[in-house]
Amino acid sequence: MNIYSVIKKPHVTEKTSLGADSSNTVAIVVDKDSNKIEIKQAVESLFKVKVADVRTVTVAGKVKRSGKTFGKRSNWKKAYVTLQEGQTIDFFEV
Repeated sequence: MNIYSVIKKPHVTEKTSLGADSSNTVAIVVDKDSNKIEIKQAVESLFKVKVADVRTVTVAGKVKRSGKTFGKRSNWKKAYVTLQEGQTIDFFEV
């Protein structure tokens, strides 16, 4: 897979911001079909950092209602990437 098709976008929330500060972990929204090895290779080549660990979770899409009908959002996958000591990824450069 292409590295740009594996990594979709950063998942920036208050919880992931605290994780980035305390445990050097970033959260990234990734392709549903990608595995941990592909995610590790994509992050290392795109951001030029060394990855220590990758944990993934598939998030179930929410059921939404529009009038009488119900619909479901798509499932998506996110990866928690732990970087080695001294490595950082800055999604929002100042």
